[in-house]
Amino acid sequence: MLNNQVAIITGSGRGVGRAVALKMAEAGARVVVSDKDEAPVAEVVKEIHELGGQAIAFPGDVTDGDFSTSIMEKAATEFGGVDILVNNAGYTWDSLIHKMTDEQFQAMVDIHLIAPFKLTRAAAPYMREAAKKELANGGASYRKIVNVSSVAGVMGNVGQANYSSAKAGMIGLTKTVAKEWGQFNINCNAVAFGLIDTRLTQSKEKGETVNGVAVGIPEKVKKMFEQSIPQQRAGTAE
Repeated sequence: MLNNQVAIITGSGRGVGRAVALKMAEAGARVVVSDKDEAPVAEVVKEIHELGGQAIAFPGDVTDGDFSTSIMEKAATEFGGVDILVNNAGYTWDSLIHKMTDEQFQAMVDIHLIAPFKLTRAAAPYMREAAKKELANGGASYRKIVNVSSVAGVMGNVGQANYSSAKAGMIGLTKTVAKEWGQFNINCNAVAFGLIDTRLTQSKEKGETVNGVAVGIPEKVKKMFEQSIPQQRAGTAE
């Protein structure tokens, strides 16, 4: 289904990103696997190769200044272009609003909103400009951007003012890209997951860290969130 498509997936060393990378490779895409840590990136690339797929590793931090342009250039050099971009990389740094620092809030905006913006902008020559040339010559290819948001961005969540704000901003970014680039057959969507079983939603008591920050959800808060979802959905339906 995705034969000859080139897909860049950030945060694809683990969790949701890894699952997406494997699924796209299975469907025939050539995948650029990216994560901050080299070891899980190498492991996913190895898995894809063992399945008979094509993949390359691009470890790095999506918040670094030249990351967005460098990964696009790598994909174009190795595979000839960019057809799919999945903005999935991220982590959580929770605190109640009255205790949250400027650093905590900015960090979540940087990785969940500014990085996807920069990656989308960097993809323009390989998606938007390439599509314009194709249309001018009477042809058409279909390309895709997927932004991984969260139910926290739609409904808010206790202890996640920073994360919720950034994920809500991602929805606005998605709608704007869809309106600007839709005419070039570039489809842009956001998916807002709930509690997917990854290290970011496991019990904080397990001690997992990202960038030196303890990630996960305290058991007490996790139970509150799980209980509130059906009620919030019912309210939305009304």
